[in-house]
Amino acid sequence: MTPHAAADPRASENAPAALGDAPNDQPELIAQSHERSKSYGLRPYESPDFCPVLHNELKTEIERSQSLFTHALPVMETLYSQIVNTQSMVILTDTSGLILHSMGDDDFLAQASKVALQPGALWSEASRGTNAIGTALAESKPTLVHGSEHYLQANQFLTCSCAPIFDPYGATVGALDVTGDHRGFHKHTMALVRMSAQMIENQLFANTFQDVVCIHFHSRPEFIGTLVEGIAAFTPAGRFLSANRSGEFQLGLSIRALHAHTFSSLFGLSMSQLIDRERTAAAGIVQLQLPSGVKVFARVEWKRPANHMVGGAMGADLSIDRDTAPRRAYIEPSRQPASLEALDTGDAQIQTVIGKLRKVIGKDIPVMVLGETGTGKELLARAIHADSPRHAGPFIAVNCASIPEALIESELFGYEEGAFTGARKKGGIGKMVLANGGTLFLDEIGDMPLHLQARLLRALQERAVSPLGSNKLIQVDVAVVCATHRNMREMVASGQFREDLYYRLNGLVVRLPALRERTDLDVVADKLLKLEQADAPPISEAVMQMFRSYHWPGNIRQLGNLLRTARLMAEGAPEITEDHLPDDFLEDWQARHGDQPAANNAVAPAAAVPPATPQAGGGTQPKRLADVECMTIMAAVKAHNGNISAAAKALGISRNTIYRRIDEAGGLPSDTD
Repeated sequence: MTPHAAADPRASENAPAALGDAPNDQPELIAQSHERSKSYGLRPYESPDFCPVLHNELKTEIERSQSLFTHALPVMETLYSQIVNTQSMVILTDTSGLILHSMGDDDFLAQASKVALQPGALWSEASRGTNAIGTALAESKPTLVHGSEHYLQANQFLTCSCAPIFDPYGATVGALDVTGDHRGFHKHTMALVRMSAQMIENQLFANTFQDVVCIHFHSRPEFIGTLVEGIAAFTPAGRFLSANRSGEFQLGLSIRALHAHTFSSLFGLSMSQLIDRERTAAAGIVQLQLPSGVKVFARVEWKRPANHMVGGAMGADLSIDRDTAPRRAYIEPSRQPASLEALDTGDAQIQTVIGKLRKVIGKDIPVMVLGETGTGKELLARAIHADSPRHAGPFIAVNCASIPEALIESELFGYEEGAFTGARKKGGIGKMVLANGGTLFLDEIGDMPLHLQARLLRALQERAVSPLGSNKLIQVDVAVVCATHRNMREMVASGQFREDLYYRLNGLVVRLPALRERTDLDVVADKLLKLEQADAPPISEAVMQMFRSYHWPGNIRQLGNLLRTARLMAEGAPEITEDHLPDDFLEDWQARHGDQPAANNAVAPAAAVPPATPQAGGGTQPKRLADVECMTIMAAVKAHNGNISAAAKALGISRNTIYRRIDEAGGLPSDTD
């Protein structure tokens, strides 16, 4: 078999190997897991509740993970055939750690049943403490837990190797595990598990995308069709959809970064040129060039009938934007969310929001997200969906402000043929129906016309919609997340928004802080930059000082666009400097901070803060700008009685900047403490 490390681009840094070949972070990983186990209230010597779910409940959970279950079974059988008679078993779980299916040696299965290692049992870290299944799902990476590394003493006779399984969008959909008697441990087990997990992932990839062009590629032609091949999916018009982990690795870009690309920008050819090249290629293998300059061999798989793509009128055919063709209601790959955990970048306000959301996710409680434009409301909504039990279903977003008022009703509820002038033949499916089984995100709900609010309320209460021009009811099951930058209470009071709908939608109301209010600007900027390009040059300290003193009217959206431009301008440079920033940003910054060079004007004294003066007792006037800056900050903190937040707001800088300057100065003066 092909070594899995070559197939999994994250293997070298993320995946624990076998004992004796464990990564450097194995002890730390186990220690952190043990700490989490303690926080769950588990005790090593007590026996937890091993009661599995009822058969009907297990059946329901299997149905929810049907695609994973279907594609995993043959892989599990193959894997088991390689470890048979080794006192082991193969286990498949869902994202929560619930065991969906298992197979193994009869005598070991009897042992395993004593600790509820069987279908229907939950093996999350919260319920079982440190174990390979729960810890792999918690860490989102392959994990080995051997013998005494298990938190519960009852499980310490086991050795377990587990790998999470990811869908084509990078979301965890389950886990594959091999568990056996710790005395029969074999160092190759983890490699087998990881290889098998990737086989399942490739099957899911192939099944997810229809009406696409798949490129199977590798630098060596004999590896095409094997586990180590890269796979990238594009629309027939050339827009990037997704790539498997090997494809991501070979292309040298993250999935998020790849979504900014097309087939042409990645491989240097148009789709028509690809077709021409494929026609004359020997054995159907074409040669392409990656952005890195590396030449690869590729096999092209058309998941649209060939007569739709080739023919006498090829040029005309390719001029049609095939992205407009009907597609399955999957999450838009270019906007695939991170989890709530990934959104936690250290700001206390964000942490509070995430903590509240975790308590209601999956509880059928609607969520309303408030915040200024650009603060990341839709990103948060997608993270809620990604962490919910509905994550395998569609995420459908409706922007109530961007759709013309006359079309909102048809967009939301759908319509029958002939319902209105210009209606398409066979009608149109409404967004609520498309969101069935998943999450409906109503962005800028405050801009929904008043006359449609009654229809929306009725649809949500009855869990059914009636398309325009139709008398039939279509049952829908959706989780609802709303967002707005408006003051909804004021709108209700003024009669602009229905009070009954408002109270139907605001089960939990959370507010996202503006970027200028956050304390994690440095982390957010770095994360946004790395999403654009993993090896992007760092942001210089002078530029970061400018960022910290800027008011960010466009919030995270503005910062992301600015960094995207700056990264391109700084190509080949060791760091991003003021010279790489857009002119409109610099002009806006200078207008608010005077004519001094930006790098030397990172801290602008507020009008309420007195200028620096000679120190009492005959001290000399500071000569360096840094000294003036430090004195200004100290004066501001003193003027606000030690309130760092108030001083930061007065100066127009972040609290982090004040804390950093205080540390550099050796602490606050004694009269300020």
